[in-house]
Amino acid sequence: MARNPERRTALLDAAIDVLAAAGARGLTFRAVDQQAGVPVGTASNYFADREELLRQAGRYIFVRLAPDPGEVAERLASAPTRSLEVVLMQDIVRRAQRDRAGYLAMLELRLEATRRPELQASLTDYHRANLEEIVGHHTAGGFPGDRTTPVLLYLAMTGLIVEHLTLPEMLSTTTGALDDLVEDIVTSIVPER
Repeated sequence: MARNPERRTALLDAAIDVLAAAGARGLTFRAVDQQAGVPVGTASNYFADREELLRQAGRYIFVRLAPDPGEVAERLASAPTRSLEVVLMQDIVRRAQRDRAGYLAMLELRLEATRRPELQASLTDYHRANLEEIVGHHTAGGFPGDRTTPVLLYLAMTGLIVEHLTLPEMLSTTTGALDDLVEDIVTSIVPER
C-alpha cells in the first residue's frame, strides 16, 4: 500500500468532494482519481476497496471539519458562559458554510451507513466519540447546564446545519439571521447562571 501522506490526504479530500457532489453511489476510485487530478488507479493503491475508502473518508471528515485549535484555545480562555456558548455554536455554523462539501459528505456517509452495517458501526464509533468529547469539554469546562445540555445543542445545531445546507430557502440565509437563530437556540437550551 502507498505511504505518501500528502497524496492520501488529497485523495480523501477528493473523496469528500465526490461524496458531496455525486453521493455515495458516485464514489468510485476513478471519480476520486479524477477529482484529485491523479493518474487512474492511484486511489486503489491507497485504499484496499470502496468500503475502506468510505470508512477513511468518514474518519477524515472529522479532521477536515475540526476547528482551528488556536482559535478554540483563545475562546476557551474566556469565562464559560452562555454568551461564549453562542459564539462557539455560531462558529460551527460558519465552518459548515465554509466547508459545505465536508458537511454534505458527512450526511451522504450517514445515509449510506443505513445500508452498510460495517460503515454504520464505524461512523457510530466516530460520532459517539465526538459527542462524548463535546460533553466532556462542556462539563469539564464549567459551562452552564448538565451533561444533557451539550447533547441538546449538538442535536439542535445538527438540525440547523442540515436545513441550512440542504434547503437554504427554508430559513433566512443571511449570516445575521443565522447568528440570531443560533443565539435563540442556545438561550433556549443553555441555562443562565
